[in-house]
Amino acid sequence: MAQEGTLLSEAHNFVPEDTLSPSDCKGLADVLASVGDKWTIMVVGALSKGSLRYKEIQRRITGISQRMLTLTLKRLECDGIVTRTLYPSVPPRVDYELTELGQTLRGALLPLQRWAAKNKELIANNRSKASSLGES
Repeated sequence: MAQEGTLLSEAHNFVPEDTLSPSDCKGLADVLASVGDKWTIMVVGALSKGSLRYKEIQRRITGISQRMLTLTLKRLECDGIVTRTLYPSVPPRVDYELTELGQTLRGALLPLQRWAAKNKELIANNRSKASSLGES
């Protein structure tokens, strides 16, 4: 509970006081590295409104190579975040869709997306200042 006159900001979140065991720490780091990856975030965003075919995903994500999209989709399928449905047609049709777990990840990423949109100009300005001072 906030003291009178103190406003809680977005940065004031509950932080657990318990420390994580080394194995819990590693497990958490592995998950965060996977779901926090640039291409994972972009794929989850592309699939946020429903299932898409491979080429549709590729068109929606600027700059992703075919190899990186394939690797990302395979990892997300393995993690249970994306489902891959193969339809027996000629030519074969494959659709990708977020699972229930993938939808919860999408929900967790929305505040991060809002934060990034709100602060992108400030961060770009800070980077510009740092590079003009010779700091990188």
